Amino acid sequence: MSQIRYRYLIFIILGTAYVLVFFHRMAPAVVAVDMMTDLKTSGALMGVLASAYFYPYGLMQIPAGLLSDSWGPRRSIVLFFVFGAAGSILLGLSQTITLAIAARVLVGLGVAMVFIPTLKILTHWFESDQFSRMSGLLMSLGGIGAFAASTPLALLSDAITWRGSMIVIGLLTLFVAWLVWMIVRDRPEEAGFDPLHHCEEQECAKIKIGMLAGIWLVIRSWRFWPTALCSFFGALVSLSINGLWGGPFLMHVHGLTRTQAGGVLSMMAVGLIIGSPFMSWLSNRVLYSRKKVLVLSQICAFGTFLPMAFFTGRFPLPLLYLWFFFFSFFLSSMVVVGYSAIKDSFPLQISGTATGILNIFPFAGAALGQPLIGWYLDRIGPHGGPYTVEAYSSVFKVCLLSLAITICAGLAVKETHPKKRGAHGGE
Repeated sequence: MSQIRYRYLIFIILGTAYVLVFFHRMAPAVVAVDMMTDLKTSGALMGVLASAYFYPYGLMQIPAGLLSDSWGPRRSIVLFFVFGAAGSILLGLSQTITLAIAARVLVGLGVAMVFIPTLKILTHWFESDQFSRMSGLLMSLGGIGAFAASTPLALLSDAITWRGSMIVIGLLTLFVAWLVWMIVRDRPEEAGFDPLHHCEEQECAKIKIGMLAGIWLVIRSWRFWPTALCSFFGALVSLSINGLWGGPFLMHVHGLTRTQAGGVLSMMAVGLIIGSPFMSWLSNRVLYSRKKVLVLSQICAFGTFLPMAFFTGRFPLPLLYLWFFFFSFFLSSMVVVGYSAIKDSFPLQISGTATGILNIFPFAGAALGQPLIGWYLDRIGPHGGPYTVEAYSSVFKVCLLSLAITICAGLAVKETHPKKRGAHGGE
């Protein structure tokens, strides 16, 4: 097999793993009612079970980068993906809510070690412009995973119950871990191919950077923080809407049913699927710039959000579908372009550490934004809902400030596109 075919085979396997990451993340929403009935639990505890995925996932991002750089991304993925598979199977077998929550924590811990190690592997197998394109395709696969956790999971649960579904997905996760171990290699030379030379590989190999030194190198660099702020404040809005408050907003303000609200929210997944490769293409084939794409897309996201903040209750249903699509479409640039910018800003041997630290910020933004929005809604509208149009409009106006910060931070991002760096003397 040629090197080109082999690297795309690696991408397909790692992409399948990333589909499962999103699937595990979104799965509880579809089977929540069945789980609550079967486990005889309350909605509050069910919320704890669903969110138990995110805490270990967020906390593991720095270790994910460190292990990718020191122990190796392939071995890191395999070991932790086995934990994720075990957690999914344990969830299917759980008879108490306590055991189910513990299983969900194990799932979050296991699948946390996929995204950053995958980016590390792609760094060695694809040139810089190709890396941006492949990371965009990777995010699109994440959107497919979110889709798979909706209607397909519902149909599977109808056929074999939610417990059977979790066990089957756990076994599939275990199979993908086996494929990663058998086929994926960290570098081309480990598979008998010539290494790439896109990062002065020989010079990089002569310089050893310790784990703590790598963290310090990243966090003390002024190049890191503008991108981190873009990620934090963008996710504060987007993940708060997509992950929690978008559904109540559509039902409270626009009177949609749960099914209709889910259909509208699914357009955010479509926006991610289409937007990610588009932003990569725009960056690498049209504008030849990371910074321009990042700033322009953030301005467009702000402009898209503006009418929602001031005309909150006046959107007809077709326009709601379009709004959720385009808002996600524009913000998809943060992952595709932002992570490429960070990867290009630091030495290759700590690229995993840099992207791992960056990956903390969107989860931190969501963790802060979701309860803050709820607290603000309670202060303005009836405590516990249903909330009024005015309450949501007020919250969305505050969200505009967050999106404005992303624009300001984007303007401070250092251009890292190879062609632009070459034009400026290799800056």
